[in-house]
Amino acid sequence: MSDHQRYPLAWPEGQPRQRNRQDALFKVDFGRSRDELVTSLGNLGARGVIISSNVPLRQDGLPMAGASEPNDPGVAVYFDRKVGGDTRAFVIACDTYRKVRWNLRAIGHTVEALRSIQRHGASSMLEQAFSGFAALPPRRAVHPPWWEVLGLHEGASPDVIRARFRELASIHHPDRGGDPRRMVEISRAYTEAQRIRAV
Repeated sequence: MSDHQRYPLAWPEGQPRQRNRQDALFKVDFGRSRDELVTSLGNLGARGVIISSNVPLRQDGLPMAGASEPNDPGVAVYFDRKVGGDTRAFVIACDTYRKVRWNLRAIGHTVEALRSIQRHGASSMLEQAFSGFAALPPRRAVHPPWWEVLGLHEGASPDVIRARFRELASIHHPDRGGDPRRMVEISRAYTEAQRIRAV
């Protein structure tokens, strides 16, 4: 589960976002919504729980009660659970409501509904219900081709590639006041060019 970030919100890939959010009738504060959700997930057999939202985190990695309401109230809860002999990744996400605490509460009610199925012994029904929450693997970063990053054409010679890398490194290296992220991108592109073009 470490591939999913807690803050800011890591919305599950492939799940649409709500356009018209509404108010909820839940009369519960943020801390109680969060804590009861964590307890319910534990009772359901969830492990490695990550609550991802745009609410800053406490020291223990859970969203902080009392923080100001973010513009995006979405919540995604990632966790692992044993199914048969396998451990599988799941996610339950909600952005139906205008406040984070309400979306947390809605997820908590969903987990409690699943626990109700579990308590009444309908194990095949529980696993069918869980299949709808199977998490897709985190999206891999897609990088532009090396020649675009280096500002060259794909057929550039090894000497030209080496010279261009040195030129860009002299401009963008953090030791010379450059942006570390840009330097990482340039280094990645040069490494790819070395591998492909035998630079």
